Amino acid sequence: MAGAAELGIPLSGEQAGQLLRLLDELDDWNQRMNLTAIRERGQQITKHLLDSLSIHSHLRGTRIADIGTGAGFPGLPLAVALPQLDLTLVDSTAKKLKFVEHVAQTLGLRNVQTVHTRAEDYRPQERFDCVVSRAVGPIETFVKWSGHLSVGGGRLLAMKGRYPTDELEHIPNGWKLATVHRLNIPGLDEQRHLVELCRSHDRA
Repeated sequence: MAGAAELGIPLSGEQAGQLLRLLDELDDWNQRMNLTAIRERGQQITKHLLDSLSIHSHLRGTRIADIGTGAGFPGLPLAVALPQLDLTLVDSTAKKLKFVEHVAQTLGLRNVQTVHTRAEDYRPQERFDCVVSRAVGPIETFVKWSGHLSVGGGRLLAMKGRYPTDELEHIPNGWKLATVHRLNIPGLDEQRHLVELCRSHDRA
């Protein structure tokens, strides 16, 4: 998995094997339910695995929530590559979480738990250092649904394609833009950005 090394994540042989097994399971389950439209293995590696891993250096703390995880991205690849993290994968679609739970069990990922709920209804006993979203719509919606899940001093991280100029004009009160990171995904000739948000009273 040379692309991961380019991102600054040296994977062991076991970890690389786990990530490929994740894609094998995705292909298998995709025959029974629509988990992803990306079927070609090279694109799966680039757009699912490497895209997920590209945010690793921008995570803070160890308690991470992946909101609207779907088929487990970015949460599952991050759990494989960064076993020190404690990841909670949240989705409102039970059948997708069944896939996530199957993969976590198959790969022996003890640092993954799932929660079947909508983000706005989720009230965890302990809040998160980072709350990540890969495909939960506009930034304004993400903040409104998920802002309460972040600890004081925590971060909301919204994964985006093109620079989201318009969305950044509608950040809800109480939050502000910390920075926008340009992500470079090995093998991907498309724009990727990571929007980092913090509470208005926090240092950016």
